[in-house]
Amino acid sequence: MVDGGRNTLDVIDAHAIATVHRPTSMAESVLSGSLQAAAQVRRSGRVGYRQAWALQRQLLAARRQRRIPDTLVLLSHPPVITMGRGGRPEHLVGSLRELSARGVEFVETDRGGDVTFHGPGQVVGYAIVDLTRRKRDLHRYLRDLEEVIVRAVAEFGIDAGRVPGLTGVWVGDAKLAAIGVRVSRWITHHGFALNVDTDLSYFDLIVPCGITDKRVTSMEKLLRRDIDRDAVEDALARSFSRVFGGQNDA
Repeated sequence: MVDGGRNTLDVIDAHAIATVHRPTSMAESVLSGSLQAAAQVRRSGRVGYRQAWALQRQLLAARRQRRIPDTLVLLSHPPVITMGRGGRPEHLVGSLRELSARGVEFVETDRGGDVTFHGPGQVVGYAIVDLTRRKRDLHRYLRDLEEVIVRAVAEFGIDAGRVPGLTGVWVGDAKLAAIGVRVSRWITHHGFALNVDTDLSYFDLIVPCGITDKRVTSMEKLLRRDIDRDAVEDALARSFSRVFGGQNDA
């Protein structure tokens, strides 16, 4: 959607997840060999959703000024349900009282997409990417973001892929990772949420992404074993550098 001629676009069919990280711990970067000048990954631990949202706006401004290269922030959130600009209130199944009883925050956010859950056991990735270096192709960007996740989980023996007409990463008819983004003057923020060892009962509080006939799954459920979160972040860092490296000017 183009807003008032300002080249502000939202991909409203994608489910998002917010990103943010502690400003005091922004130093850690995971860069990949020859791609070090092209893309960077920052690992931030557990960060509140609103704090991560504020961080994304800071990184968005820095990318616009070419002070940073394309950047992926990897983190996790305390339990939170977010509703994007395309969200429908009826897709929030649990009442606000129920959410409070389970310690789940509710936030209306500016990404595209419907309603989703973020919480412990996920790796959330917020991608700050300048699409002017990628032919301003929003659909290609979403497919590339999916490819980052597909390649990463393949390292664990998971054969994930896409479902025609639905954004995200899937194993059969079960969604493993949700994607939702906002693009402002051709620079992206928000991104993806990958279920590693998430408590999937939280998704009973919503209609995930507004899709009623699909399930949600996790890497732990698929593999039936414990998953090393650091290893997952390492795999995502490698695949992000491979997919998005080499096209930056920062």
